[in-house]
Amino acid sequence: MKKTTTWPALAALTLTAAAWAPAQAQEKSVAVTAIVEHPALDAVRDGVKDALKAAGFEEGKNLKWQYQSAQGNTGTAAQIARKFIGDKPDAIVAIATPSAQAVVAATKTVPVVFSAVTDPVAAKLVTSWEPSKNNVTGVSDLLALDKQIELIKQVVPAAKRVGMVYNPGEANSVVVVKEIKQLLGKQGMTLVEASAPRSVDVGSAARSLIGKVDVIYTNTDNNVVSSYEALVKVGQEAKLPLIASDTDSVKRGAIAALGINYRDLGEQTGRMVVRILKGEKPGDLKPETSTKMELFVNPGAAEKQGVKLSDALVKSAAQVVQ
Repeated sequence: MKKTTTWPALAALTLTAAAWAPAQAQEKSVAVTAIVEHPALDAVRDGVKDALKAAGFEEGKNLKWQYQSAQGNTGTAAQIARKFIGDKPDAIVAIATPSAQAVVAATKTVPVVFSAVTDPVAAKLVTSWEPSKNNVTGVSDLLALDKQIELIKQVVPAAKRVGMVYNPGEANSVVVVKEIKQLLGKQGMTLVEASAPRSVDVGSAARSLIGKVDVIYTNTDNNVVSSYEALVKVGQEAKLPLIASDTDSVKRGAIAALGINYRDLGEQTGRMVVRILKGEKPGDLKPETSTKMELFVNPGAAEKQGVKLSDALVKSAAQVVQ
């Protein structure tokens, strides 16, 4: 005899299927923007995506992922911010200070997670390092500058005049310049500044330091990092040692860098995004920093720039670039 399904049973099955289908079909949306493309910021982006995938959010399955670079243009960064906000994603990840400032200025409702921002308070992304109680949180790449000065002295023990190429329009760089100038002064050293408002200015800014400094130090300034080869060319021609705070710059010709692993920073940022996708509010999440530091050295670059690294320094490095 043919078995029939009663109305109550059929209704129950229908309700179960209806409840199940949206849960399966539910898709989260994450929009990612960076001020420019260079190895460190690209590593942050990729780290975010890895952390999302590890938590079960995968592009093409249950995650809508979009990424846009502003190509170093703050006007473009603002346009991208407006476009992303119009898309109403579940979270926007803004990589580097100018992009983060553009996004935060454009929305008070869409969750924003900044990353690779040196000082989010100085950049006016948040008012303090405590939970913001609004729509913004994130992960900073703040470095202990006393450790940076120690590295400079290890590479160039006789250094007294430290040159720094940076973009005066980038808030994180301005903060670093102010602090490192004070720290150098306490050690009988001086800072000589060279302005590079655009990426194309990096080479000429570096050349302006020839004969005025004993070493050039660079922070994670996006103009400088995106055009680091121009700096390396000057360093090699003038036998002017280059010390960086971005470890990827060592592979590109800096002598040494004590810096953050930006892939790890991206994964840390991604884990924060996951918490938001699962229902936590960004305003309840305290901004974070990375405590994992790595020393990279490049003996070949040191030779080209007129210095020899000590065996002890080379042996202490997490990675020796050949």
